[in-house]
Amino acid sequence: MKMTKYVIKRILLMIFVLFVITTICFMLIRALPREMPQKESEKQAILERWEALGYNEPLLKQYGIYLKNVFTEGDFGTSWAIQFRVDALEVLTSRLAPTVLINVYSLLFSIPIGILLGIYAAIRKNRWQDTLISTSVMIFVSVPSYVYAFLVQYFLYFKLGWLPMDVSSLADAGGSWFSWKMFHSMIAPVLALSFGSIAGLTRFTRAELTETLTSDYMLLARTKGLTHAQATARHALKNAMVPILPTIISSFVGILGGSFIIEQIFNVPGVGKLYMQSINLFDYDVFMVDCIFYTGIGLLANILVDLSYGFIDPRIRMGEK
Repeated sequence: MKMTKYVIKRILLMIFVLFVITTICFMLIRALPREMPQKESEKQAILERWEALGYNEPLLKQYGIYLKNVFTEGDFGTSWAIQFRVDALEVLTSRLAPTVLINVYSLLFSIPIGILLGIYAAIRKNRWQDTLISTSVMIFVSVPSYVYAFLVQYFLYFKLGWLPMDVSSLADAGGSWFSWKMFHSMIAPVLALSFGSIAGLTRFTRAELTETLTSDYMLLARTKGLTHAQATARHALKNAMVPILPTIISSFVGILGGSFIIEQIFNVPGVGKLYMQSINLFDYDVFMVDCIFYTGIGLLANILVDLSYGFIDPRIRMGEK
């Protein structure tokens, strides 16, 4: 019962935070100037649509009209600059596939490598392998993802010619997002996003497993006759995974945030690039639906991280005193 109350409380807080952030973003973006298209044939239709969206009303009234349209009609507004007179929500959904695929591929690549390196470093604690991995981790954690993007471009595209420069050419040619050709073109942005995640997971896994390996129950397991490998596999890894698995969920948010810049560098026609375009082109409604998307994903991930502790380890119950 207490767990249910905790979940409801977190959902309500999530809705409140989403509302606050949405309100701030709406006020800031609507305070910017807007430009009227030059074509006379389009002006009348645009003015009528602007009138329906309340663009000529005070900001608070505009916000009220926006919320009313969202909740009663599912209308998140219209794009005027990126895709002329196309629903903002439709513009966002058309860009979801590349962003989701790049982030999922990055996670699938980062998780096993990061965890395996962390386990190996913990088992080889204070040896040269641990020192090498720990030093490399500190370097990779300190370097932002866009630096990796430039390095990947320089070596794998410019020097070796193994990978294409960007993804947009294949997308414009009508390539399927689930084809081998498209996957090959995504290797570069996936690598650029993965290095930091691998380093973070390696560091966290090593820290948790090192602490677990020196605990009292590990000594007890050894005295019962288990070998070091058996004790590590049956007891240490199982207990170390309790904080590591929620970290994997939170790392998705970090990768999603990093894809803002990566999508710009590799010209990926995804949600991150759309976000930057909507700001530069003053496309109000596209910016708002993009903002709601990113904020909602971040808040939902935080709730999942908290709840995952209780599902992974039944001894942990959120909301208990």
